[in-house]
Amino acid sequence: MTPLHLGRAAPVPEQPPRSQDPVLTAWAPGPVPEVHPGDDLTLLALEALGHGPELRDGDIVVVTSKIVSKAEGRVVQADDRQAAIDSETVRLVASIPHAHDDGATLIVENRLGMVCAAAGVDASNTAAGTVLLLPVDPDESARALAAGLRDALGLAVGVIITDTLGRAWRNGQTDVAIGAAGVRVFDELAGTTDAQGRPLVATRPCLADELAGAADLVKGKASGRPFAVVRGMGHAVGALDLPGARSIVRSVESDMFRQGHREAYADGYAAGLAARDDAGTAGTDKEQP
Repeated sequence: MTPLHLGRAAPVPEQPPRSQDPVLTAWAPGPVPEVHPGDDLTLLALEALGHGPELRDGDIVVVTSKIVSKAEGRVVQADDRQAAIDSETVRLVASIPHAHDDGATLIVENRLGMVCAAAGVDASNTAAGTVLLLPVDPDESARALAAGLRDALGLAVGVIITDTLGRAWRNGQTDVAIGAAGVRVFDELAGTTDAQGRPLVATRPCLADELAGAADLVKGKASGRPFAVVRGMGHAVGALDLPGARSIVRSVESDMFRQGHREAYADGYAAGLAARDDAGTAGTDKEQP
């Protein structure tokens, strides 16, 4: 077991209030044997979690999406990778040319609404010659796992399914929540006050993403430990019908960055030419740079 202890662990009471002296503990039990299509994810989780501290009410189980995809049979042959990416893509957001070859990294919106490289199609930690697609419905997968764990353990636990993504404006990657069940994905602080008594208007921490990042610190990328448990956030655990991780994705109306800069320039250039032609403006078209 790979533990992470921030402060001293404390029991999590049933329906606990927010702690005034917060303590967060995370651990990753395992390792877990190779997962195959048709494997029972709840049984895999129970087996792995049995090698760590006994679970309590309010614990949150975090699992990497790769083993969810494997158990659900979301595996395709690698020679069909581009077709797999195309099948998962809703629209192209940005194309980033490679410096070392004629290829490009495609940033796309996938069918889950996520904006990510290659539609989330992954070739790491999978058998040679195959790639993994993301789960069909990560929120539903999380609900099924949470329900199975609650039935088996008799405990109110939450579940978060994670994937690794880059971020706009920042280098590197971090794990984020792509599926959630029995966990409040946001901490709604609007209407409360800060430490100086000033009203908070728009503060809305994404608890699910923060929990995903914390769990990744102990799961790692190549340790064979796809499950983690985060303890100390019991106030975020609730009913299985709470909004899932899909609610984290920005709507079209609120998305201020719908395109990459090259794509936005190309569309703006084309629109300018069309507007000029419609107005009957004289001039010679210039080739787009």
